Amino acid sequence: MSRRTRLVAATILVIAVLVVADALLWRWVSQELQSGFAAWAAAERAEGYTVTSGAARTSGWPFAAELSVSDVSLRGPLGDLPIDAAWTAPSVQLRITLLHLRTLSVAILGDQHLRIAGGIDLLFTAETERLTIPLQPGAPANSAALEVTQLRASGPLNGLTIAQLRADTRLRPAALQGEPAVSLNATATGIALPQPPNLTWPLGPGISMIALDAALTGPMPRSPVLITRATGWRDGGGTLEVQHATLQWGPLDLSGSATLALDDHLQPMGAATAKIRGYIATLDGLASARIIPSQAAMAAKAVLGLMSHTPQDGGPPEVEVPLTLQNRSLSVGRIPLARLPEFSWPDAH
Repeated sequence: MSRRTRLVAATILVIAVLVVADALLWRWVSQELQSGFAAWAAAERAEGYTVTSGAARTSGWPFAAELSVSDVSLRGPLGDLPIDAAWTAPSVQLRITLLHLRTLSVAILGDQHLRIAGGIDLLFTAETERLTIPLQPGAPANSAALEVTQLRASGPLNGLTIAQLRADTRLRPAALQGEPAVSLNATATGIALPQPPNLTWPLGPGISMIALDAALTGPMPRSPVLITRATGWRDGGGTLEVQHATLQWGPLDLSGSATLALDDHLQPMGAATAKIRGYIATLDGLASARIIPSQAAMAAKAVLGLMSHTPQDGGPPEVEVPLTLQNRSLSVGRIPLARLPEFSWPDAH
Protein backbone atom coordinates (compact mmCIF):
# COMPACT_ATOMS: atom_id res chain seq x y z
CA MET A 1 0.00 0.00 0.00
CA SER A 2 1.43 3.33 -1.06
CA ARG A 3 1.98 6.19 1.34
CA ARG A 4 -0.72 8.20 -0.40
CA THR A 5 -3.20 5.34 -0.03
CA ARG A 6 -2.37 4.98 3.68
CA LEU A 7 -2.89 8.70 4.18
CA VAL A 8 -6.29 8.58 2.47
CA ALA A 9 -7.30 5.55 4.53
CA ALA A 10 -6.21 7.25 7.77
CA THR A 11 -8.14 10.40 6.84
CA ILE A 12 -11.27 8.37 6.12
CA LEU A 13 -10.89 6.53 9.43
CA VAL A 14 -10.52 9.79 11.37
CA ILE A 15 -13.58 11.24 9.64
CA ALA A 16 -15.57 8.10 10.37
CA VAL A 17 -14.59 8.21 14.05
CA LEU A 18 -15.57 11.89 14.26
CA VAL A 19 -18.91 11.22 12.57
CA VAL A 20 -19.67 8.34 14.93
CA ALA A 21 -18.60 10.40 17.97
CA ASP A 22 -20.72 13.31 16.79
CA ALA A 23 -23.72 11.02 16.26
CA LEU A 24 -23.33 9.52 19.73
CA LEU A 25 -22.98 12.96 21.30
CA TRP A 26 -26.03 14.19 19.38
CA ARG A 27 -28.05 11.20 20.58
CA TRP A 28 -27.02 11.76 24.20
CA VAL A 29 -27.79 15.51 24.12
CA SER A 30 -31.13 14.81 22.41
CA GLN A 31 -32.06 12.40 25.19
CA GLU A 32 -31.00 14.98 27.78
CA LEU A 33 -33.26 17.56 26.14
CA GLN A 34 -36.20 15.17 26.30
CA SER A 35 -35.44 14.29 29.92
CA GLY A 36 -35.04 17.96 30.80
CA PHE A 37 -38.36 18.93 29.24
CA ALA A 38 -40.09 16.07 31.07
CA ALA A 39 -38.46 17.12 34.36
CA TRP A 40 -39.59 20.72 33.85
CA ALA A 41 -43.17 19.59 33.19
CA ALA A 42 -43.12 17.37 36.28
CA ALA A 43 -41.80 20.23 38.44
CA GLU A 44 -44.54 22.56 37.19
CA ARG A 45 -47.20 19.94 37.91
CA ALA A 46 -45.80 19.54 41.41
CA GLU A 47 -46.36 23.30 41.88
CA GLY A 48 -50.02 22.89 40.94
CA TYR A 49 -49.85 23.77 37.25
CA THR A 50 -51.34 21.77 34.39
CA VAL A 51 -48.86 21.08 31.61
CA THR A 52 -49.80 19.48 28.30
CA SER A 53 -47.92 19.08 25.04
CA GLY A 54 -48.23 17.35 21.71
CA ALA A 55 -45.73 15.42 19.65
CA ALA A 56 -42.00 15.92 20.19
CA ARG A 57 -39.45 15.59 17.40
CA THR A 58 -35.64 15.59 17.54
CA SER A 59 -33.48 17.05 14.77
CA GLY A 60 -30.45 19.27 14.18
CA TRP A 61 -27.70 16.71 13.53
CA PRO A 62 -24.76 17.09 12.93
CA PHE A 63 -24.21 20.54 14.49
CA ALA A 64 -26.90 20.76 17.18
CA ALA A 65 -29.46 18.77 19.10
CA GLU A 66 -32.96 20.18 18.74
CA LEU A 67 -36.22 19.14 20.37
CA SER A 68 -39.38 20.61 18.87
CA VAL A 69 -42.50 20.18 21.03
CA SER A 70 -45.89 21.04 19.56
CA ASP A 71 -49.00 22.44 21.25
CA VAL A 72 -47.42 23.39 24.58
CA SER A 73 -49.87 24.57 27.24
CA LEU A 74 -49.34 25.78 30.81
CA ARG A 75 -52.32 26.46 33.09
CA GLY A 76 -52.41 27.69 36.66
CA PRO A 77 -52.07 30.84 38.79
CA LEU A 78 -50.60 33.92 37.12
CA GLY A 79 -47.32 34.27 38.97
CA ASP A 80 -47.99 34.97 42.64
CA LEU A 81 -51.49 36.29 41.97
CA PRO A 82 -54.61 34.22 42.68
CA ILE A 83 -55.69 34.58 39.06
CA ASP A 84 -56.09 31.54 36.83
CA ALA A 85 -54.34 31.85 33.48
CA ALA A 86 -53.51 29.62 30.54
CA TRP A 87 -50.61 30.10 28.11
CA THR A 88 -50.42 28.16 24.86
CA ALA A 89 -47.94 28.10 22.00
CA PRO A 90 -48.05 26.01 18.81
CA SER A 91 -44.38 25.10 19.03
CA VAL A 92 -41.46 25.35 21.46
CA GLN A 93 -37.97 24.50 20.26
CA LEU A 94 -35.13 23.57 22.62
CA ARG A 95 -31.64 23.67 21.11
CA ILE A 96 -28.09 22.95 22.26
CA THR A 97 -25.21 23.27 19.83
CA LEU A 98 -22.70 20.46 20.15
CA LEU A 99 -19.84 22.96 20.52
CA HIS A 100 -21.56 24.77 23.42
CA LEU A 101 -23.07 22.07 25.60
CA ARG A 102 -23.73 24.37 28.56
CA THR A 103 -26.03 26.80 26.75
CA LEU A 104 -29.70 26.01 26.20
CA SER A 105 -31.68 28.05 23.69
CA VAL A 106 -35.48 28.02 23.88
CA ALA A 107 -37.42 29.52 20.95
CA ILE A 108 -41.19 30.03 20.94
CA LEU A 109 -42.71 29.88 17.48
CA GLY A 110 -46.10 30.96 16.20
CA ASP A 111 -49.07 32.78 17.70
CA GLN A 112 -49.28 32.59 21.48
CA HIS A 113 -52.36 32.96 23.66
CA LEU A 114 -52.53 34.14 27.26
CA ARG A 115 -56.04 33.56 28.56
CA ILE A 116 -56.90 35.07 31.93
CA ALA A 117 -59.93 34.27 34.05
CA GLY A 118 -62.76 36.63 33.18
CA GLY A 119 -62.64 36.08 29.44
CA ILE A 120 -59.46 38.05 28.65
CA ASP A 121 -57.60 36.50 25.74
CA LEU A 122 -54.29 38.11 24.76
CA LEU A 123 -52.91 37.03 21.41
CA PHE A 124 -49.32 37.89 20.58
CA THR A 125 -46.62 36.81 18.21
CA ALA A 126 -43.04 37.81 17.49
CA GLU A 127 -40.59 37.59 14.65
CA THR A 128 -38.03 36.24 17.11
CA GLU A 129 -38.58 35.13 20.70
CA ARG A 130 -35.63 33.34 22.23
CA LEU A 131 -34.56 32.53 25.79
CA THR A 132 -30.90 31.66 26.39
CA ILE A 133 -30.16 29.76 29.60
CA PRO A 134 -26.66 28.91 30.87
CA LEU A 135 -26.66 25.35 32.23
CA GLN A 136 -24.90 24.29 35.41
CA PRO A 137 -24.10 20.59 35.98
CA GLY A 138 -25.97 19.28 39.01
CA ALA A 139 -27.70 22.59 39.79
CA PRO A 140 -30.80 24.41 38.54
CA ALA A 141 -30.31 27.30 36.14
CA ASN A 142 -30.21 30.67 37.89
CA SER A 143 -29.96 33.11 35.00
CA ALA A 144 -31.51 33.70 31.60
CA ALA A 145 -31.41 36.16 28.71
CA LEU A 146 -34.52 36.97 26.67
CA GLU A 147 -34.48 38.51 23.21
CA VAL A 148 -37.66 39.44 21.37
CA THR A 149 -38.01 41.27 18.06
CA GLN A 150 -41.14 42.65 16.41
CA LEU A 151 -43.60 41.64 19.12
CA ARG A 152 -47.22 42.27 18.09
CA ALA A 153 -50.31 41.91 20.27
CA SER A 154 -54.02 41.75 19.49
CA GLY A 155 -57.19 41.34 21.50
CA PRO A 156 -57.45 43.77 24.44
CA LEU A 157 -53.94 45.05 23.65
CA ASN A 158 -54.58 45.39 19.94
CA GLY A 159 -52.06 47.73 18.36
CA LEU A 160 -49.30 47.14 20.89
CA THR A 161 -45.98 46.47 19.19
CA ILE A 162 -42.42 46.35 20.50
CA ALA A 163 -39.61 46.54 17.97
CA GLN A 164 -37.01 45.01 20.28
CA LEU A 165 -36.94 43.72 23.84
CA ARG A 166 -33.88 42.43 25.66
CA ALA A 167 -33.81 41.28 29.27
CA ASP A 168 -31.23 39.56 31.46
CA THR A 169 -32.20 38.18 34.86
CA ARG A 170 -30.44 36.35 37.67
CA LEU A 171 -32.04 34.56 40.62
CA ARG A 172 -30.66 33.95 44.12
CA PRO A 173 -33.55 32.48 46.16
CA ALA A 174 -31.35 32.00 49.25
CA ALA A 175 -30.22 35.65 49.35
CA LEU A 176 -29.80 37.20 52.78
CA GLN A 177 -30.71 40.70 53.88
CA GLY A 178 -29.07 43.28 51.65
CA GLU A 179 -28.18 40.75 48.96
CA PRO A 180 -29.86 40.77 45.54
CA ALA A 181 -32.37 37.92 45.30
CA VAL A 182 -33.46 38.92 41.80
CA SER A 183 -31.63 41.20 39.40
CA LEU A 184 -32.98 42.46 36.09
CA ASN A 185 -31.51 44.43 33.23
CA ALA A 186 -34.07 45.14 30.50
CA THR A 187 -34.46 47.45 27.50
CA ALA A 188 -37.45 47.86 25.18
CA THR A 189 -37.39 50.13 22.12
CA GLY A 190 -39.84 51.14 19.43
CA ILE A 191 -43.01 50.69 21.47
CA ALA A 192 -46.34 51.53 19.85
CA LEU A 193 -49.05 51.69 22.50
CA PRO A 194 -52.45 50.03 22.06
CA GLN A 195 -55.25 52.31 20.91
CA PRO A 196 -58.47 51.40 22.70
CA PRO A 197 -61.59 53.42 21.83
CA ASN A 198 -62.03 56.80 23.50
CA LEU A 199 -58.49 56.85 24.89
CA THR A 200 -55.73 59.28 24.02
CA TRP A 201 -52.32 58.72 25.57
CA PRO A 202 -51.26 61.95 27.33
CA LEU A 203 -47.68 61.90 26.03
CA GLY A 204 -48.27 60.41 22.60
CA PRO A 205 -49.00 57.00 21.06
CA GLY A 206 -45.43 55.69 21.14
CA ILE A 207 -42.60 55.20 23.62
CA SER A 208 -39.12 55.41 22.16
CA MET A 209 -37.37 53.50 24.92
CA ILE A 210 -37.79 52.02 28.37
CA ALA A 211 -34.69 50.75 30.19
CA LEU A 212 -34.34 49.33 33.67
CA ASP A 213 -31.43 48.06 35.73
CA ALA A 214 -32.77 46.89 39.09
CA ALA A 215 -32.27 44.41 41.91
CA LEU A 216 -34.70 43.03 44.48
CA THR A 217 -32.84 42.45 47.72
CA GLY A 218 -33.64 39.51 49.98
CA PRO A 219 -34.63 37.58 51.86
CA MET A 220 -37.49 36.09 49.81
CA PRO A 221 -39.89 34.13 52.06
CA ARG A 222 -41.27 30.92 50.57
CA SER A 223 -44.83 31.17 51.93
CA PRO A 224 -47.51 30.37 49.31
CA VAL A 225 -49.57 33.31 50.61
CA LEU A 226 -48.54 36.47 48.77
CA ILE A 227 -49.28 38.92 51.58
CA THR A 228 -47.29 36.76 54.00
CA ARG A 229 -44.35 36.78 51.63
CA ALA A 230 -44.61 40.57 51.24
CA THR A 231 -44.72 41.04 55.01
CA GLY A 232 -41.71 38.80 55.54
CA TRP A 233 -39.82 40.57 52.77
CA ARG A 234 -40.56 43.98 54.31
CA ASP A 235 -39.70 42.84 57.85
CA GLY A 236 -36.44 41.38 56.56
CA GLY A 237 -35.39 44.74 55.16
CA GLY A 238 -36.23 43.95 51.55
CA THR A 239 -35.90 46.76 49.01
CA LEU A 240 -36.16 47.31 45.30
CA GLU A 241 -33.00 49.06 44.17
CA VAL A 242 -33.32 50.72 40.79
CA GLN A 243 -29.75 51.51 39.82
CA HIS A 244 -30.82 53.18 36.60
CA ALA A 245 -34.07 53.71 34.74
CA THR A 246 -34.80 55.54 31.49
CA LEU A 247 -38.11 56.54 29.89
CA GLN A 248 -38.38 58.39 26.58
CA TRP A 249 -42.03 59.04 25.82
CA GLY A 250 -43.10 61.90 23.62
CA PRO A 251 -41.74 65.13 25.14
CA LEU A 252 -40.57 63.35 28.29
CA ASP A 253 -36.97 62.25 28.61
CA LEU A 254 -36.50 60.90 32.13
CA SER A 255 -33.63 59.05 33.76
CA GLY A 256 -32.80 58.34 37.36
CA SER A 257 -32.46 55.91 40.23
CA ALA A 258 -34.65 54.91 43.16
CA THR A 259 -34.97 52.84 46.31
CA LEU A 260 -38.41 51.44 47.07
CA ALA A 261 -39.81 49.38 49.94
CA LEU A 262 -43.12 48.66 51.71
CA ASP A 263 -44.43 50.72 54.63
CA ASP A 264 -46.29 49.54 57.74
CA HIS A 265 -49.47 49.17 55.68
CA LEU A 266 -47.68 47.25 52.90
CA GLN A 267 -47.95 50.23 50.55
CA PRO A 268 -45.05 51.29 48.32
CA MET A 269 -42.77 53.98 49.68
CA GLY A 270 -39.35 55.27 48.71
CA ALA A 271 -37.20 57.99 47.28
CA ALA A 272 -35.75 58.67 43.87
CA THR A 273 -33.62 61.13 41.97
CA ALA A 274 -34.72 61.96 38.45
CA LYS A 275 -33.22 63.99 35.63
CA ILE A 276 -36.04 65.33 33.49
CA ARG A 277 -36.12 66.96 30.09
CA GLY A 278 -39.35 68.18 28.52
CA TYR A 279 -41.06 68.64 31.88
CA ILE A 280 -43.18 71.62 30.73
CA ALA A 281 -44.87 69.74 27.87
CA THR A 282 -45.10 66.63 30.04
CA LEU A 283 -46.91 68.39 32.88
CA ASP A 284 -49.22 70.12 30.41
CA GLY A 285 -50.08 66.77 28.84
CA LEU A 286 -50.76 65.13 32.19
CA ALA A 287 -52.95 68.03 33.28
CA SER A 288 -54.87 68.04 29.98
CA ALA A 289 -55.57 64.34 30.44
CA ARG A 290 -56.68 65.07 34.03
CA ILE A 291 -54.11 62.68 35.43
CA ILE A 292 -52.87 65.40 37.75
CA PRO A 293 -54.71 68.57 38.86
CA SER A 294 -54.00 71.70 36.83
CA GLN A 295 -52.95 73.59 39.95
CA ALA A 296 -50.41 70.89 40.84
CA ALA A 297 -49.01 71.06 37.30
CA MET A 298 -48.66 74.84 37.49
CA ALA A 299 -46.94 74.68 40.87
CA ALA A 300 -44.58 71.95 39.70
CA LYS A 301 -43.65 73.92 36.56
CA ALA A 302 -42.90 77.01 38.62
CA VAL A 303 -40.63 75.17 41.04
CA LEU A 304 -38.92 73.10 38.34
CA GLY A 305 -38.36 76.26 36.31
CA LEU A 306 -36.35 77.70 39.18
CA MET A 307 -34.26 74.54 39.42
CA SER A 308 -33.73 73.93 35.72
CA HIS A 309 -30.77 74.71 33.50
CA THR A 310 -30.03 74.52 29.80
CA PRO A 311 -27.83 71.53 28.82
CA GLN A 312 -24.48 72.23 27.18
CA ASP A 313 -25.62 70.34 24.08
CA GLY A 314 -28.68 72.57 23.78
CA GLY A 315 -32.25 71.35 23.70
CA PRO A 316 -35.02 71.94 26.22
CA PRO A 317 -34.22 72.81 29.84
CA GLU A 318 -33.48 69.92 32.16
CA VAL A 319 -33.81 69.58 35.89
CA GLU A 320 -32.61 67.08 38.46
CA VAL A 321 -35.14 66.67 41.24
CA PRO A 322 -35.77 64.47 44.26
CA LEU A 323 -38.96 62.42 44.25
CA THR A 324 -40.56 60.89 47.33
CA LEU A 325 -43.39 58.43 47.78
CA GLN A 326 -44.80 58.31 51.28
CA ASN A 327 -48.29 57.52 52.54
CA ARG A 328 -49.29 57.00 48.89
CA SER A 329 -48.43 60.62 48.09
CA LEU A 330 -45.97 61.27 45.26
CA SER A 331 -44.09 64.54 45.65
CA VAL A 332 -41.57 66.47 43.59
CA GLY A 333 -39.35 68.06 46.17
CA ARG A 334 -41.90 69.20 48.75
CA ILE A 335 -44.73 69.70 46.27
CA PRO A 336 -47.40 66.95 46.27
CA LEU A 337 -47.91 65.84 42.69
CA ALA A 338 -50.36 62.93 42.85
CA ARG A 339 -52.20 60.71 45.30
CA LEU A 340 -51.84 57.04 44.44
CA PRO A 341 -54.68 54.57 44.97
CA GLU A 342 -54.29 52.07 47.78
CA PHE A 343 -52.89 48.74 46.66
CA SER A 344 -55.08 45.88 47.87
CA TRP A 345 -53.18 42.62 48.33
CA PRO A 346 -55.03 39.69 46.70
CA ASP A 347 -55.06 37.43 49.78
CA ALA A 348 -55.61 40.16 52.39
CA HIS A 349 -58.78 39.83 54.47
